[in-house]
Amino acid sequence: MKIVILDGYTENPGDLSWGGFEALGALTVYDRTPTDQIVPRIADAEAVITNKTPISAGTLAACPSIRYIGVLATGYNVVDIAAAKWRGIPVTNIPAYGTDAVSQFAIALLLEICHHAGHHDEAVHQGRWAGNPDFCFWDYPLIELAGKTIGIIGLGRIGQSTARIAKALGMNVLAFDQFQTDAGRAHASYVTLDELLGASDVIALHCPLFPETENIICKKTIAKMKDGVIILNNSRGPLVNERDLADALNSGKVYAAGLDVVSTEPIKPDNPLLQAKNCFITPHISWAPRESRQRLMDIAAANLQAFTYGKPVNVVNP
Repeated sequence: MKIVILDGYTENPGDLSWGGFEALGALTVYDRTPTDQIVPRIADAEAVITNKTPISAGTLAACPSIRYIGVLATGYNVVDIAAAKWRGIPVTNIPAYGTDAVSQFAIALLLEICHHAGHHDEAVHQGRWAGNPDFCFWDYPLIELAGKTIGIIGLGRIGQSTARIAKALGMNVLAFDQFQTDAGRAHASYVTLDELLGASDVIALHCPLFPETENIICKKTIAKMKDGVIILNNSRGPLVNERDLADALNSGKVYAAGLDVVSTEPIKPDNPLLQAKNCFITPHISWAPRESRQRLMDIAAANLQAFTYGKPVNVVNP
């Protein structure tokens, strides 16, 4: 079986092994694939592995050898899954590999907002502590989280993991999710969206991107929030109306935002959040600890192996 990985660099910049795939066939790995090279590189491939390189209906029509598509991520919107299904091609994804990493990163963003640890470290290395007349100084308000309320929009695996950490910090945890579960109730109190918006000191987004959740953070919902709220998003960029959030940050309605995702990635230079006050932006790295990427690698190889056995798993277009 000929296996082609179209964009393997972000999953494996050199600290992991592709051995699980090499054991299953003749493997070719490309770090990145420009649009005009997609078809030439997979024209005779039987198994195609992609992360963010798109696989369109036109590409599938031009590559009749393809029998399997594996996505190196949980989201699979880069593949035309309907066209793949019509051609009998299973598309698989990687569920639940980054739960701990993503929830940890959400809290890391929150703690950075509360303490500005990076800024104060830089200030110390610039000599400001050595030359200070007092034994300490701080340039931003420092925030204690114990006793404050975090509202989590989307209480799946990652939302529940974030809730556990927030509880350990002494926070009260509310949640909004259209599908309430006993597992969720063990970690948070379910409320309506409006109740969550009005009661939360911190709002964390852990929901999927659907038409009903796109722009769930916007001028209308921000108006229902407490003054000085903190907003966290390391789920999907389009959950946030970026112009509305930038305006709310600049006015002070929203005290701070911690974001690991934006609507278009890489971020565009004219994104309004780049100039917004107290907006912390990281380059979509919540998923990227080595441990998390190793789990992703192992599941991706197991997905392809299951396909070779005639029993595909984690199929998103059954």
